[in-house]
Amino acid sequence: MRETLFLLADLWMIFAGYFYGWKFIRRYGNCLLGLEWMVVATSGTNFLLWSLLGAKSDSILYDVAYFFDAFSRSIGITLILIMGLMKVTHRYKPSLGVDVAVFGVATVAGLFLRQFHGADLHTGGIAFWVAVFYVVANLLTAVFLGYFAKRLWNAGEKRLAIWTGLVTAAGTTIALTYDFFPLPFDNADRTIFYTAALATWGTQGFVYFRAYRALHDHNAALDANPVRTTGTLA
Repeated sequence: MRETLFLLADLWMIFAGYFYGWKFIRRYGNCLLGLEWMVVATSGTNFLLWSLLGAKSDSILYDVAYFFDAFSRSIGITLILIMGLMKVTHRYKPSLGVDVAVFGVATVAGLFLRQFHGADLHTGGIAFWVAVFYVVANLLTAVFLGYFAKRLWNAGEKRLAIWTGLVTAAGTTIALTYDFFPLPFDNADRTIFYTAALATWGTQGFVYFRAYRALHDHNAALDANPVRTTGTLA
């Protein structure tokens, strides 16, 4: 039963990443969010193949998994997420050069930071500080997402604002649990934790897309009726 739930959670994250990532690119021209969603989906696909092929630590898929993990935890679902959402919160439109540069930085971060996964965090070495960095990056991102939820609430999208707050809180809980608070009742493979993590990340992809769409449509409505906008601000 545990393995079935794990597979379903992974498949959900893969679907959400590819499906909504493509929608971000095709419908809104948001390559930052679209490509990051697809990175998450590709990470899930790699994780699924690694699990089905025996989950061996000497597999190249094992190393690839921790590259994707470091990529998204350091820059992807932090800086790239914020920059992508700023298109509907601040009408920010990065150039192609900025898009390429930020993904280049994320790639370098992923290649460098992946080596510290699994190291002993209790020795106080660099692996500990890398784990702290991941948590701090997540918390700072959560602050922005709180602002994002507030924008949704002010736009009349109260249900989506609540869901955004809930999945953000769940994501932060996963980030804290990941390295510092392993579940005492979990098995050696951390099946329960990874099932919860994959389900949470997939749901974040789904909710953030719908929230982005709502703010995009709200902005478009304001642009189409500037007289009403002026009256509202007054």
